[in-house]
Amino acid sequence: SIFTRARSEPTHRSVPAMSEDASTAVYLITPPRLDDPPAFAEQLKAALDAGGTDCVQLRLKDVDDDVIRRAADCLRPPTQERDIPFVMNDRPDLARETGCDGVHVGQDDASYQDARALLGPDAIVGVTCKASRHLAIEAGEAGADYVAFGAFFGSATKETTVQASPEILAWWSETTIVPCVAIGGITPENCSPLVTSGADFLAVISAVWDHPEGPAAAMADFRHAISETAP
Repeated sequence: SIFTRARSEPTHRSVPAMSEDASTAVYLITPPRLDDPPAFAEQLKAALDAGGTDCVQLRLKDVDDDVIRRAADCLRPPTQERDIPFVMNDRPDLARETGCDGVHVGQDDASYQDARALLGPDAIVGVTCKASRHLAIEAGEAGADYVAFGAFFGSATKETTVQASPEILAWWSETTIVPCVAIGGITPENCSPLVTSGADFLAVISAVWDHPEGPAAAMADFRHAISETAP
């Protein structure tokens, strides 16, 4: 996985990052509400089998813990069976309980340090950094497996409070080997400047799950857009 790196490596770039696979990948996030997780699992399988996804995040909002547990039990196995990491949004406690590969924490969620302490050194722990270079440097030096920047465009699933520029991706990719995720309203039509600027991942939600021809077609569109843009 792109996330795998020796913990002893310096965070500042001394060797080319992504030497095994330098292409941008999709970081797939679930819709904020899943009324029928088993049915959604079939959509997820279709998206994953289309190729191009390197991580799946379970991100449900305003639901109780049992709903999150049931969704994780449905979606984690088909993801991990395809050798793709499955991470939980916000909740390192539930990530550990449900067998996730890691957790994504925001600035208002559990701290990176608390998440790492709970999940251990081998788990994936990613951190939202919005458009802050300071937060990103802090997270990278603390040991985060990736940092997430955004929002780059308006989002249908989350109120956009910060506008990020592709310039921050270019700065980050020139500064460090820690992977970066671009998030916020990303589509195959608008992702080109993010790929060019060095995004390791494009975090996507609506562009895949609301695609009129289904998630596999959406993933094909992303793969085409990325391959057309990549050097």
